[in-house]
Amino acid sequence: MAWWRRSKREAAGTGSTAPSKDDLRRARTNFQEFATTRRGVEAFVEPATNVTATTVILIAHDGEWMRRAVPSRADAFRLATELHLPTYDVNQTGYPQRMRDWNSRQRRR
Repeated sequence: MAWWRRSKREAAGTGSTAPSKDDLRRARTNFQEFATTRRGVEAFVEPATNVTATTVILIAHDGEWMRRAVPSRADAFRLATELHLPTYDVNQTGYPQRMRDWNSRQRRR
């Protein structure tokens, strides 16, 4: 039967493939550039869902943000630690108000 041939990820209902180590390297490069060109940057780790992989979102002092997928939660915390960024679990802290304010300003433009 066809459903036996589906991968575990497809069977779980995940619409995208898991991020690879190459994705992690690209995320590190993007995050380094973001963190060095903005001030007050903090990292927030977002858990994997049925639709998305584990992601890290960097938020600058003014609310500007960048999100990238990473292979695992451990990779997410390790990446943020390597970049010397304060790191939070979004399930425990939520998103900062400055991010919501920045999004509102961008929508008005």
